[in-house]
Amino acid sequence: MTNVSGLAPLDPRSGEPGDGTGLNPAPGEGVDVLAVAIAPGPSSEPAQEGAGDGARPVPEPRRGAVEAAVRYGIDVASRADAAGISGKAGEHLVVEPPRGKADLPGKLIYLGVGDESHQSLRRAGACLARATFGVQRIRTSVVDGLPLQAQQAFLEGFFLGGYRAPKTGVSAAAKPMAVNLEVTGLNPQALVRAETAARAAWLARDLTNTPPDIATPAWMAEQSRAVAEASGLEYEEWNPVRLAAEGFGGLMAVGSGSSHGPRLVCVTYRPGTTAAATAGKASKPGKAGGVVLVGKGITFDSGGISLKPRESMPAMKMDMAGSAVVLSVVQAAAELGLPFEVTGLLALAENAIGASSYRPGDVVRTWNGTTVEIGNTDAEGRMVLADALAYAADQLDPEVLVDVATLTGAAALGLGKRHAALFGNRSDLLSAFEAAGSSSGEPLWQLPLVPDYDYLLESDTADLAHVAPVGAKAGGGAILAALFLEKFVGETPWIHLDIAGPMEVGSDTNEYSKGATGFGARLLIAFLRARAARTLAGLDAS
Repeated sequence: MTNVSGLAPLDPRSGEPGDGTGLNPAPGEGVDVLAVAIAPGPSSEPAQEGAGDGARPVPEPRRGAVEAAVRYGIDVASRADAAGISGKAGEHLVVEPPRGKADLPGKLIYLGVGDESHQSLRRAGACLARATFGVQRIRTSVVDGLPLQAQQAFLEGFFLGGYRAPKTGVSAAAKPMAVNLEVTGLNPQALVRAETAARAAWLARDLTNTPPDIATPAWMAEQSRAVAEASGLEYEEWNPVRLAAEGFGGLMAVGSGSSHGPRLVCVTYRPGTTAAATAGKASKPGKAGGVVLVGKGITFDSGGISLKPRESMPAMKMDMAGSAVVLSVVQAAAELGLPFEVTGLLALAENAIGASSYRPGDVVRTWNGTTVEIGNTDAEGRMVLADALAYAADQLDPEVLVDVATLTGAAALGLGKRHAALFGNRSDLLSAFEAAGSSSGEPLWQLPLVPDYDYLLESDTADLAHVAPVGAKAGGGAILAALFLEKFVGETPWIHLDIAGPMEVGSDTNEYSKGATGFGARLLIAFLRARAARTLAGLDAS
Protein backbone atom coordinates (compact mmCIF):
# COMPACT_ATOMS: atom_id res chain seq x y z
CA MET A 1 0.00 0.00 0.00
CA THR A 2 0.97 3.63 -0.39
CA ASN A 3 3.17 5.15 2.31
CA VAL A 4 1.16 7.97 3.93
CA SER A 5 2.63 10.79 6.01
CA GLY A 6 1.27 13.93 7.60
CA LEU A 7 2.21 17.55 7.02
CA ALA A 8 1.41 20.73 8.91
CA PRO A 9 -2.20 21.91 8.50
CA LEU A 10 -3.00 24.84 6.23
CA ASP A 11 -4.31 28.10 7.60
CA PRO A 12 -8.07 28.17 6.92
CA ARG A 13 -7.93 31.78 5.69
CA SER A 14 -4.66 32.11 3.81
CA GLY A 15 -4.10 28.51 2.76
CA GLU A 16 -0.52 28.81 3.96
CA PRO A 17 1.04 26.02 6.03
CA GLY A 18 2.01 26.45 9.64
CA ASP A 19 5.29 24.79 8.73
CA GLY A 20 6.92 23.56 5.53
CA THR A 21 5.81 24.30 1.97
CA GLY A 22 2.22 23.04 2.06
CA LEU A 23 0.59 23.13 -1.39
CA ASN A 24 3.49 25.10 -2.85
CA PRO A 25 6.21 22.44 -2.82
CA ALA A 26 9.73 23.13 -4.00
CA PRO A 27 10.83 21.20 -7.12
CA GLY A 28 13.32 19.24 -5.05
CA GLU A 29 10.55 17.73 -2.93
CA GLY A 30 9.50 15.50 -5.82
CA VAL A 31 5.76 16.13 -5.65
CA ASP A 32 4.12 14.88 -8.86
CA VAL A 33 0.48 15.61 -8.05
CA LEU A 34 -1.38 18.13 -5.90
CA ALA A 35 -4.95 17.27 -4.91
CA VAL A 36 -7.47 19.70 -3.46
CA ALA A 37 -11.18 19.34 -2.72
CA ILE A 38 -14.25 20.86 -4.32
CA ALA A 39 -17.87 20.32 -3.34
CA PRO A 40 -21.15 21.05 -5.14
CA GLY A 41 -22.29 24.64 -4.78
CA PRO A 42 -25.87 25.82 -4.28
CA SER A 43 -28.00 24.61 -7.16
CA SER A 44 -29.52 28.06 -7.57
CA GLU A 45 -26.17 29.64 -8.43
CA PRO A 46 -25.50 29.52 -12.20
CA ALA A 47 -22.13 28.42 -13.49
CA GLN A 48 -21.70 31.60 -15.50
CA GLU A 49 -23.36 35.00 -15.56
CA GLY A 50 -26.36 34.88 -17.88
CA ALA A 51 -26.49 31.04 -17.96
CA GLY A 52 -29.85 29.37 -18.20
CA ASP A 53 -31.79 27.56 -15.52
CA GLY A 54 -30.23 24.23 -16.46
CA ALA A 55 -26.65 25.37 -15.82
CA ARG A 56 -24.51 23.39 -13.44
CA PRO A 57 -23.78 24.85 -10.01
CA VAL A 58 -20.37 26.34 -9.43
CA PRO A 59 -18.21 23.92 -7.38
CA GLU A 60 -17.23 25.33 -4.01
CA PRO A 61 -13.53 25.24 -3.10
CA ARG A 62 -12.27 23.65 0.07
CA ARG A 63 -9.05 24.37 1.93
CA GLY A 64 -6.17 25.23 -0.40
CA ALA A 65 -8.22 25.00 -3.60
CA VAL A 66 -8.36 28.74 -4.34
CA GLU A 67 -4.65 29.27 -3.72
CA ALA A 68 -3.81 26.32 -5.99
CA ALA A 69 -5.98 27.79 -8.77
CA VAL A 70 -4.10 31.10 -8.51
CA ARG A 71 -0.73 29.40 -8.77
CA TYR A 72 -1.85 27.41 -11.83
CA GLY A 73 -3.59 30.44 -13.33
CA ILE A 74 -6.92 28.76 -14.04
CA ASP A 75 -10.61 29.59 -13.79
CA VAL A 76 -11.85 26.48 -12.01
CA ALA A 77 -15.54 27.33 -12.49
CA SER A 78 -15.18 27.53 -16.27
CA ARG A 79 -13.01 24.42 -16.51
CA ALA A 80 -15.38 22.45 -14.30
CA ASP A 81 -18.41 23.57 -16.32
CA ALA A 82 -16.74 22.59 -19.59
CA ALA A 83 -15.85 19.17 -18.17
CA GLY A 84 -19.24 18.60 -16.60
CA ILE A 85 -17.79 18.55 -13.10
CA SER A 86 -20.02 19.66 -10.24
CA GLY A 87 -17.98 18.50 -7.25
CA LYS A 88 -19.97 15.40 -6.43
CA ALA A 89 -18.11 12.55 -4.77
CA GLY A 90 -15.93 10.57 -7.16
CA GLU A 91 -15.51 13.29 -9.80
CA HIS A 92 -12.14 14.78 -10.58
CA LEU A 93 -10.75 17.53 -12.77
CA VAL A 94 -7.11 17.34 -13.87
CA VAL A 95 -5.19 20.56 -14.52
CA GLU A 96 -1.67 20.81 -15.91
CA PRO A 97 0.65 23.74 -15.21
CA PRO A 98 0.85 26.54 -17.76
CA ARG A 99 3.89 26.99 -19.99
CA GLY A 100 6.87 28.39 -18.22
CA LYS A 101 5.81 26.95 -14.85
CA ALA A 102 8.04 23.91 -14.71
CA ASP A 103 8.47 24.44 -10.98
CA LEU A 104 4.86 23.38 -10.33
CA PRO A 105 3.84 19.72 -9.84
CA GLY A 106 2.87 18.10 -13.14
CA LYS A 107 -0.79 17.70 -12.20
CA LEU A 108 -3.30 19.52 -10.04
CA ILE A 109 -6.40 17.45 -9.29
CA TYR A 110 -9.65 19.01 -8.14
CA LEU A 111 -11.35 16.17 -6.31
CA GLY A 112 -15.10 16.11 -5.76
CA VAL A 113 -16.05 15.34 -2.15
CA GLY A 114 -19.82 15.71 -2.45
CA ASP A 115 -21.52 16.34 0.87
CA GLU A 116 -18.33 15.32 2.73
CA SER A 117 -20.12 12.45 4.43
CA HIS A 118 -17.96 9.46 5.26
CA GLN A 119 -19.27 7.55 2.25
CA SER A 120 -18.59 10.51 -0.06
CA LEU A 121 -15.06 10.83 1.30
CA ARG A 122 -14.43 7.11 0.73
CA ARG A 123 -15.48 7.58 -2.88
CA ALA A 124 -13.25 10.62 -3.21
CA GLY A 125 -10.30 8.71 -1.80
CA ALA A 126 -10.85 5.83 -4.21
CA CYS A 127 -11.09 8.28 -7.11
CA LEU A 128 -7.77 9.87 -6.16
CA ALA A 129 -6.06 6.48 -5.93
CA ARG A 130 -7.22 5.48 -9.42
CA ALA A 131 -6.32 8.85 -10.91
CA THR A 132 -2.74 8.62 -9.66
CA PHE A 133 -1.59 5.08 -10.47
CA GLY A 134 2.12 5.03 -11.19
CA VAL A 135 3.10 8.37 -9.62
CA GLN A 136 5.74 8.76 -6.96
CA ARG A 137 4.36 11.44 -4.65
CA ILE A 138 0.97 13.06 -4.07
CA ARG A 139 0.35 15.97 -1.74
CA THR A 140 -3.22 16.74 -0.71
CA SER A 141 -5.27 19.00 1.52
CA VAL A 142 -8.59 17.20 0.93
CA VAL A 143 -9.14 16.26 4.59
CA ASP A 144 -7.32 19.20 6.19
CA GLY A 145 -9.52 20.46 9.03
CA LEU A 146 -11.91 17.49 8.97
CA PRO A 147 -12.54 15.29 12.05
CA LEU A 148 -10.81 11.97 12.66
CA GLN A 149 -13.59 9.73 11.31
CA ALA A 150 -13.84 11.74 8.11
CA GLN A 151 -10.08 11.52 7.55
CA GLN A 152 -10.22 7.79 8.22
CA ALA A 153 -12.97 7.35 5.63
CA PHE A 154 -11.00 9.23 2.96
CA LEU A 155 -7.83 7.22 3.59
CA GLU A 156 -9.75 3.94 3.63
CA GLY A 157 -11.24 4.85 0.27
CA PHE A 158 -7.79 5.68 -1.08
CA PHE A 159 -6.28 2.38 0.05
CA LEU A 160 -9.25 0.28 -1.04
CA GLY A 161 -9.69 2.01 -4.39
CA GLY A 162 -6.04 1.44 -5.21
CA TYR A 163 -6.25 -2.31 -4.76
CA ARG A 164 -5.66 -4.56 -7.77
CA ALA A 165 -6.19 -8.31 -7.75
CA PRO A 166 -3.02 -10.40 -8.10
CA LYS A 167 -2.37 -11.46 -11.68
CA THR A 168 -0.10 -14.10 -13.16
CA GLY A 169 1.27 -14.54 -16.66
CA VAL A 170 3.51 -12.70 -19.10
CA SER A 171 1.40 -9.59 -19.76
CA ALA A 172 2.69 -6.29 -18.47
CA ALA A 173 1.80 -5.53 -14.87
CA ALA A 174 -0.65 -2.71 -14.21
CA LYS A 175 0.70 0.52 -12.77
CA PRO A 176 0.89 0.35 -8.97
CA MET A 177 -0.57 2.76 -6.45
CA ALA A 178 1.28 5.98 -5.79
CA VAL A 179 4.37 5.38 -3.69
CA ASN A 180 3.81 8.27 -1.27
CA LEU A 181 0.83 10.32 -0.15
CA GLU A 182 1.41 13.46 1.93
CA VAL A 183 -1.65 14.80 3.76
CA THR A 184 -1.81 18.24 5.31
CA GLY A 185 -3.49 18.38 8.70
CA LEU A 186 -3.48 14.59 9.07
CA ASN A 187 -4.62 13.06 12.36
CA PRO A 188 -2.19 10.16 12.96
CA GLN A 189 -4.90 8.06 14.58
CA ALA A 190 -7.02 8.31 11.43
CA LEU A 191 -4.15 6.82 9.47
CA VAL A 192 -3.66 3.96 11.94
CA ARG A 193 -7.35 3.05 11.79
CA ALA A 194 -7.52 3.29 8.01
CA GLU A 195 -4.41 1.18 7.49
CA THR A 196 -5.70 -1.54 9.82
CA ALA A 197 -9.06 -1.75 8.04
CA ALA A 198 -7.48 -1.61 4.60
CA ARG A 199 -4.88 -4.29 5.34
CA ALA A 200 -7.67 -6.59 6.49
CA ALA A 201 -9.73 -5.91 3.37
CA TRP A 202 -6.68 -6.41 1.12
CA LEU A 203 -5.90 -9.77 2.74
CA ALA A 204 -9.49 -10.92 2.37
CA ARG A 205 -9.55 -9.78 -1.26
CA ASP A 206 -6.23 -11.44 -2.08
CA LEU A 207 -7.36 -14.78 -0.65
CA THR A 208 -10.78 -14.63 -2.29
CA ASN A 209 -9.40 -13.64 -5.71
CA THR A 210 -6.93 -16.55 -5.75
CA PRO A 211 -7.79 -19.16 -8.42
CA PRO A 212 -9.37 -22.35 -7.07
CA ASP A 213 -6.64 -24.62 -8.46
CA ILE A 214 -4.36 -22.90 -5.96
CA ALA A 215 -6.78 -21.98 -3.16
CA THR A 216 -7.64 -25.47 -1.95
CA PRO A 217 -8.67 -26.18 1.66
CA ALA A 218 -5.09 -27.21 2.46
CA TRP A 219 -3.74 -24.01 0.88
CA MET A 220 -6.15 -21.90 2.92
CA ALA A 221 -4.98 -23.70 6.04
CA GLU A 222 -1.36 -22.91 5.10
CA GLN A 223 -2.18 -19.24 4.61
CA SER A 224 -3.93 -19.21 7.98
CA ARG A 225 -0.90 -20.73 9.67
CA ALA A 226 1.35 -18.11 8.08
CA VAL A 227 -0.92 -15.29 9.26
CA ALA A 228 -1.05 -16.81 12.75
CA GLU A 229 2.73 -17.04 12.98
CA ALA A 230 3.21 -13.49 11.76
CA SER A 231 0.56 -12.02 14.08
CA GLY A 232 1.06 -14.01 17.27
CA LEU A 233 -2.17 -15.98 16.96
CA GLU A 234 -2.71 -19.46 18.31
CA TYR A 235 -3.36 -21.99 15.57
CA GLU A 236 -5.09 -25.35 15.37
CA GLU A 237 -5.99 -27.45 12.34
CA TRP A 238 -8.21 -30.46 11.76
CA ASN A 239 -7.24 -32.60 8.76
CA PRO A 240 -9.70 -35.08 7.17
CA VAL A 241 -8.67 -37.94 9.46
CA ARG A 242 -9.23 -35.88 12.58
CA LEU A 243 -12.47 -34.38 11.23
CA ALA A 244 -13.87 -37.85 10.63
CA ALA A 245 -12.71 -39.13 14.01
CA GLU A 246 -14.31 -36.19 15.86
CA GLY A 247 -17.62 -36.34 14.02
CA PHE A 248 -17.55 -33.31 11.74
CA GLY A 249 -20.00 -34.96 9.37
CA GLY A 250 -21.07 -31.81 7.54
CA LEU A 251 -17.55 -30.91 6.48
CA MET A 252 -16.74 -34.50 5.57
CA ALA A 253 -19.89 -34.88 3.46
CA VAL A 254 -19.37 -31.66 1.50
CA GLY A 255 -15.70 -32.42 0.89
CA SER A 256 -16.24 -36.07 0.01
CA GLY A 257 -16.29 -35.59 -3.77
CA SER A 258 -12.99 -33.71 -3.98
CA SER A 259 -9.41 -34.90 -4.09
CA HIS A 260 -8.65 -31.89 -1.88
CA GLY A 261 -9.84 -32.95 1.54
CA PRO A 262 -11.65 -30.59 3.94
CA ARG A 263 -10.04 -28.72 6.79
CA LEU A 264 -11.18 -26.89 9.89
CA VAL A 265 -8.86 -24.14 11.08
CA CYS A 266 -8.98 -22.27 14.39
CA VAL A 267 -6.98 -19.07 14.91
CA THR A 268 -7.18 -17.28 18.25
CA TYR A 269 -6.07 -13.87 19.40
CA ARG A 270 -5.58 -13.57 23.15
CA PRO A 271 -4.85 -10.17 24.74
CA GLY A 272 -1.27 -9.72 25.78
CA THR A 273 0.20 -12.27 23.40
CA THR A 274 2.97 -11.35 20.99
CA ALA A 275 4.17 -12.83 17.75
CA ALA A 276 7.50 -13.76 19.32
CA ALA A 277 5.82 -15.58 22.20
CA THR A 278 3.28 -17.58 20.21
CA ALA A 279 4.73 -18.09 16.71
CA GLY A 280 3.96 -21.61 15.57
CA LYS A 281 2.20 -22.46 18.81
CA ALA A 282 -0.89 -24.65 18.75
CA SER A 283 -4.07 -23.50 20.42
CA LYS A 284 -4.53 -24.50 24.02
CA PRO A 285 -7.54 -26.71 24.66
CA GLY A 286 -10.44 -25.20 26.55
CA LYS A 287 -12.81 -22.27 26.36
CA ALA A 288 -11.99 -19.25 24.23
CA GLY A 289 -14.78 -16.90 25.31
CA GLY A 290 -14.90 -13.44 23.83
CA VAL A 291 -16.04 -13.15 20.22
CA VAL A 292 -15.98 -16.18 17.94
CA LEU A 293 -16.18 -15.67 14.17
CA VAL A 294 -17.08 -18.55 11.86
CA GLY A 295 -16.37 -18.31 8.13
CA LYS A 296 -17.77 -20.39 5.32
CA GLY A 297 -14.81 -21.56 3.25
CA ILE A 298 -16.01 -23.40 0.15
CA THR A 299 -12.89 -23.02 -1.99
CA PHE A 300 -14.84 -23.93 -5.11
CA ASP A 301 -18.52 -24.72 -5.37
CA SER A 302 -19.55 -26.78 -8.38
CA GLY A 303 -22.84 -27.55 -6.67
CA GLY A 304 -21.83 -31.19 -6.38
CA ILE A 305 -24.33 -33.67 -7.81
CA SER A 306 -26.88 -30.82 -7.82
CA LEU A 307 -24.60 -29.25 -10.43
CA LYS A 308 -24.66 -25.52 -11.01
CA PRO A 309 -25.29 -24.09 -14.50
CA ARG A 310 -22.24 -22.89 -16.43
CA GLU A 311 -22.94 -19.19 -15.96
CA SER A 312 -22.94 -19.59 -12.19
CA MET A 313 -19.55 -21.32 -12.02
CA PRO A 314 -16.86 -18.64 -12.53
CA ALA A 315 -17.61 -16.69 -9.36
CA MET A 316 -17.63 -19.83 -7.23
CA LYS A 317 -13.94 -19.51 -6.47
CA MET A 318 -15.19 -16.74 -4.17
CA ASP A 319 -17.45 -19.00 -2.12
CA MET A 320 -14.75 -18.98 0.56
CA ALA A 321 -15.03 -15.21 1.04
CA GLY A 322 -16.47 -15.62 4.54
CA SER A 323 -13.44 -17.57 5.74
CA ALA A 324 -11.07 -15.03 4.16
CA VAL A 325 -12.86 -12.21 5.99
CA VAL A 326 -12.72 -14.07 9.30
CA LEU A 327 -8.98 -14.70 9.02
CA SER A 328 -8.29 -11.07 8.14
CA VAL A 329 -10.36 -9.79 11.06
CA VAL A 330 -8.62 -11.98 13.64
CA GLN A 331 -5.32 -10.66 12.31
CA ALA A 332 -6.68 -7.12 12.72
CA ALA A 333 -7.75 -7.91 16.28
CA ALA A 334 -4.14 -8.70 17.12
CA GLU A 335 -2.99 -5.52 15.40
CA LEU A 336 -5.49 -3.47 17.38
CA GLY A 337 -4.61 -5.14 20.69
CA LEU A 338 -8.25 -5.64 21.67
CA PRO A 339 -8.99 -6.25 25.37
CA PHE A 340 -10.87 -9.53 24.75
CA GLU A 341 -10.29 -12.76 22.88
CA VAL A 342 -11.25 -13.12 19.23
CA THR A 343 -11.32 -16.56 17.66
CA GLY A 344 -11.81 -17.45 14.02
CA LEU A 345 -13.06 -20.82 12.78
CA LEU A 346 -12.59 -21.45 9.06
CA ALA A 347 -14.77 -24.29 7.71
CA LEU A 348 -12.93 -25.25 4.51
CA ALA A 349 -14.05 -27.69 1.83
CA GLU A 350 -14.32 -28.01 -1.94
CA ASN A 351 -17.79 -28.97 -3.16
CA ALA A 352 -16.79 -31.05 -6.16
CA ILE A 353 -18.60 -33.72 -8.12
CA GLY A 354 -17.12 -37.20 -7.99
CA ALA A 355 -17.76 -40.86 -7.39
CA SER A 356 -17.76 -40.34 -3.63
CA SER A 357 -19.82 -37.15 -3.58
CA TYR A 358 -22.64 -36.86 -1.09
CA ARG A 359 -26.09 -37.17 -2.64
CA PRO A 360 -29.59 -35.75 -2.35
CA GLY A 361 -31.38 -38.09 0.01
CA ASP A 362 -28.33 -38.81 2.16
CA VAL A 363 -28.62 -38.33 5.91
CA VAL A 364 -25.59 -36.60 7.42
CA ARG A 365 -24.76 -36.60 11.12
CA THR A 366 -23.28 -33.24 12.13
CA TRP A 367 -20.81 -32.53 14.93
CA ASN A 368 -23.44 -32.19 17.69
CA GLY A 369 -25.27 -35.36 16.63
CA THR A 370 -28.11 -33.65 14.75
CA THR A 371 -28.95 -35.55 11.59
CA VAL A 372 -29.72 -33.68 8.37
CA GLU A 373 -31.50 -34.98 5.27
CA ILE A 374 -29.81 -33.62 2.16
CA GLY A 375 -32.19 -32.15 -0.38
CA ASN A 376 -29.71 -30.26 -2.53
CA THR A 377 -25.94 -30.73 -2.54
CA ASP A 378 -25.61 -27.13 -3.71
CA ALA A 379 -26.79 -25.97 -0.28
CA GLU A 380 -23.44 -27.07 1.10
CA GLY A 381 -22.47 -23.90 2.95
CA ARG A 382 -24.99 -24.41 5.70
CA MET A 383 -23.68 -27.94 6.25
CA VAL A 384 -20.09 -26.88 6.94
CA LEU A 385 -21.35 -23.99 9.05
CA ALA A 386 -23.56 -26.35 11.06
CA ASP A 387 -20.49 -28.27 12.19
CA ALA A 388 -18.45 -25.16 12.94
CA LEU A 389 -21.25 -23.30 14.74
CA ALA A 390 -22.17 -26.30 16.89
CA TYR A 391 -18.52 -26.83 17.82
CA ALA A 392 -18.02 -23.14 18.61
CA ALA A 393 -21.17 -22.85 20.73
CA ASP A 394 -20.31 -25.96 22.76
CA GLN A 395 -16.53 -25.92 23.02
CA LEU A 396 -15.49 -22.26 22.83
CA ASP A 397 -18.13 -20.70 25.10
CA PRO A 398 -18.42 -17.46 23.08
CA GLU A 399 -20.00 -14.32 24.45
CA VAL A 400 -20.88 -13.48 20.85
CA LEU A 401 -20.93 -15.92 17.92
CA VAL A 402 -20.89 -14.51 14.38
CA ASP A 403 -20.91 -16.40 11.10
CA VAL A 404 -20.00 -14.84 7.76
CA ALA A 405 -21.01 -16.62 4.58
CA THR A 406 -21.75 -16.23 0.90
CA LEU A 407 -24.75 -18.37 1.69
CA THR A 408 -27.78 -17.76 -0.53
CA GLY A 409 -28.65 -16.36 -3.91
CA ALA A 410 -31.91 -15.30 -2.29
CA ALA A 411 -30.07 -12.68 -0.20
CA ALA A 412 -28.40 -11.28 -3.30
CA LEU A 413 -31.67 -11.31 -5.22
CA GLY A 414 -33.54 -9.52 -2.46
CA LEU A 415 -30.93 -6.98 -1.40
CA GLY A 416 -28.72 -6.52 -4.46
CA LYS A 417 -24.96 -6.00 -4.55
CA ARG A 418 -24.53 -3.34 -1.86
CA HIS A 419 -26.18 -4.75 1.26
CA ALA A 420 -25.57 -7.94 3.20
CA ALA A 421 -28.41 -9.72 4.97
CA LEU A 422 -28.35 -9.54 8.76
CA PHE A 423 -29.98 -12.08 11.07
CA GLY A 424 -29.61 -12.63 14.80
CA ASN A 425 -31.21 -13.79 18.02
CA ARG A 426 -30.45 -10.71 20.19
CA SER A 427 -31.87 -7.24 19.54
CA ASP A 428 -28.89 -5.49 21.13
CA LEU A 429 -26.47 -7.34 18.88
CA LEU A 430 -28.55 -6.60 15.81
CA SER A 431 -28.46 -2.90 16.67
CA ALA A 432 -24.71 -3.03 17.27
CA PHE A 433 -24.13 -4.58 13.87
CA GLU A 434 -26.38 -2.10 12.11
CA ALA A 435 -24.36 0.69 13.70
CA ALA A 436 -21.10 -0.97 12.64
CA GLY A 437 -22.40 -1.33 9.10
CA SER A 438 -23.27 2.34 8.97
CA SER A 439 -19.97 3.56 10.37
CA SER A 440 -17.82 1.22 8.25
CA GLY A 441 -19.55 1.84 4.93
CA GLU A 442 -20.52 -1.84 4.63
CA PRO A 443 -24.30 -1.64 5.03
CA LEU A 444 -26.59 -4.36 6.36
CA TRP A 445 -30.30 -4.98 6.07
CA GLN A 446 -31.98 -6.92 8.84
CA LEU A 447 -34.21 -9.82 7.82
CA PRO A 448 -36.45 -11.77 10.20
CA LEU A 449 -36.10 -15.25 11.60
CA VAL A 450 -39.65 -16.42 10.93
CA PRO A 451 -40.63 -19.37 13.18
CA ASP A 452 -43.64 -20.09 10.97
CA TYR A 453 -41.23 -21.32 8.29
CA ASP A 454 -39.77 -24.05 10.52
CA TYR A 455 -42.11 -26.66 9.04
CA LEU A 456 -40.11 -26.40 5.81
CA LEU A 457 -37.12 -27.96 7.63
CA GLU A 458 -39.04 -31.04 8.76
CA SER A 459 -37.78 -34.44 7.59
CA ASP A 460 -39.20 -37.96 7.69
CA THR A 461 -35.75 -39.56 7.84
CA ALA A 462 -33.63 -37.15 9.93
CA ASP A 463 -33.86 -34.50 12.63
CA LEU A 464 -33.86 -31.76 10.01
CA ALA A 465 -33.96 -31.09 6.31
CA HIS A 466 -31.59 -28.38 5.17
CA VAL A 467 -33.67 -27.03 2.28
CA ALA A 468 -37.38 -26.72 1.57
CA PRO A 469 -39.06 -29.72 -0.11
CA VAL A 470 -39.14 -29.87 -3.90
CA GLY A 471 -42.20 -28.02 -5.13
CA ALA A 472 -42.77 -26.12 -1.87
CA LYS A 473 -42.46 -22.74 -3.63
CA ALA A 474 -42.09 -21.15 -0.21
CA GLY A 475 -39.60 -18.43 -1.12
CA GLY A 476 -37.58 -16.78 1.64
CA GLY A 477 -34.46 -18.80 0.89
CA ALA A 478 -32.15 -16.58 2.93
CA ILE A 479 -34.52 -16.76 5.91
CA LEU A 480 -34.80 -20.54 5.68
CA ALA A 481 -31.01 -20.92 5.60
CA ALA A 482 -30.70 -18.71 8.68
CA LEU A 483 -33.38 -20.72 10.49
CA PHE A 484 -31.38 -23.87 9.76
CA LEU A 485 -28.19 -22.38 11.18
CA GLU A 486 -30.04 -21.19 14.27
CA LYS A 487 -30.62 -24.83 15.23
CA PHE A 488 -26.89 -25.22 15.87
CA VAL A 489 -26.15 -22.24 18.13
CA GLY A 490 -28.37 -23.05 21.12
CA GLU A 491 -28.79 -20.07 23.44
CA THR A 492 -25.52 -18.43 22.38
CA PRO A 493 -25.88 -14.78 21.30
CA TRP A 494 -25.55 -15.12 17.54
CA ILE A 495 -25.34 -13.05 14.36
CA HIS A 496 -25.53 -14.41 10.81
CA LEU A 497 -24.19 -12.32 7.91
CA ASP A 498 -25.14 -13.46 4.41
CA ILE A 499 -22.70 -11.61 2.15
CA ALA A 500 -23.60 -13.35 -1.12
CA GLY A 501 -24.66 -10.08 -2.77
CA PRO A 502 -21.73 -7.75 -2.01
CA MET A 503 -18.96 -10.39 -2.16
CA GLU A 504 -17.78 -9.13 -5.57
CA VAL A 505 -18.17 -6.34 -8.11
CA GLY A 506 -17.85 -6.66 -11.88
CA SER A 507 -15.99 -3.36 -12.30
CA ASP A 508 -14.36 -0.71 -10.14
CA THR A 509 -17.18 0.75 -8.05
CA ASN A 510 -16.52 3.43 -5.45
CA GLU A 511 -14.03 1.96 -2.95
CA TYR A 512 -14.45 -1.56 -4.35
CA SER A 513 -12.06 -2.73 -7.06
CA LYS A 514 -13.10 -5.30 -9.66
CA GLY A 515 -13.29 -8.77 -8.17
CA ALA A 516 -13.64 -9.74 -4.54
CA THR A 517 -14.65 -6.88 -2.23
CA GLY A 518 -13.56 -8.21 1.16
CA PHE A 519 -17.02 -7.16 2.37
CA GLY A 520 -17.37 -7.79 6.08
CA ALA A 521 -13.80 -7.07 7.14
CA ARG A 522 -14.34 -3.37 7.85
CA LEU A 523 -17.77 -4.10 9.30
CA LEU A 524 -16.46 -6.64 11.81
CA ILE A 525 -13.51 -4.43 12.74
CA ALA A 526 -15.93 -1.58 13.44
CA PHE A 527 -18.03 -3.89 15.61
CA LEU A 528 -14.98 -5.12 17.53
CA ARG A 529 -13.65 -1.60 18.04
CA ALA A 530 -17.00 -0.43 19.42
CA ARG A 531 -17.17 -3.47 21.68
CA ALA A 532 -13.63 -2.79 22.90
CA ALA A 533 -14.53 0.83 23.71
CA ARG A 534 -17.47 -0.35 25.80
CA THR A 535 -15.34 -2.99 27.51
CA LEU A 536 -12.66 -0.48 28.45
CA ALA A 537 -15.34 1.91 29.71
CA GLY A 538 -16.68 -0.81 32.01
CA LEU A 539 -20.01 -1.04 30.15
CA ASP A 540 -21.91 -4.06 28.87
CA ALA A 541 -19.80 -4.95 25.83
CA SER A 542 -22.68 -6.27 23.74
